[in-house]
Amino acid sequence: MSFTHLDESGRARMVDVTAKQPTVRAATARGFVRCAPDVVAALRDGAVPKGDVLAVARIAGIQAAKRTPDLLPLAHVIGVHGAAVELHIVDEGVEIEATVRTADRTGVEMEALTAVSVAALAVVDMVKGLDKATSIEHVRITAKEGGRSGSWTRPGEQ
Repeated sequence: MSFTHLDESGRARMVDVTAKQPTVRAATARGFVRCAPDVVAALRDGAVPKGDVLAVARIAGIQAAKRTPDLLPLAHVIGVHGAAVELHIVDEGVEIEATVRTADRTGVEMEALTAVSVAALAVVDMVKGLDKATSIEHVRITAKEGGRSGSWTRPGEQ
């Protein structure tokens, strides 16, 4: 078995995608921030002392998608041509979904995961004064489109 991110000597390397043709690609990721009931109530009432949690988290997620190669050493610098981060307050906390799009030589799965992860971190940062037990759960890719492997949807996800 060969690994694409290792050279012949077993050293880490960035995969060379120079010869690949740019194609339209997209990836969607989801995650969840579990919060105490009083935090959920504060989120719904807009009463979190640090301000508009969902707006801050949305912008943090979009910004994170664009900065992915700064965080992941083997990620390619690609054009993030679209990034949408949606947050929904539910009884147990905050559901987060990010969809990232590009027309480039490699996919945007890491950008979608980074967007969800940083949006979740922003939620935790904004509410940690209300509940130190707030936690991030189930960050995962739920779908991808484009590229050599085509479209894929995680079983059980819509």
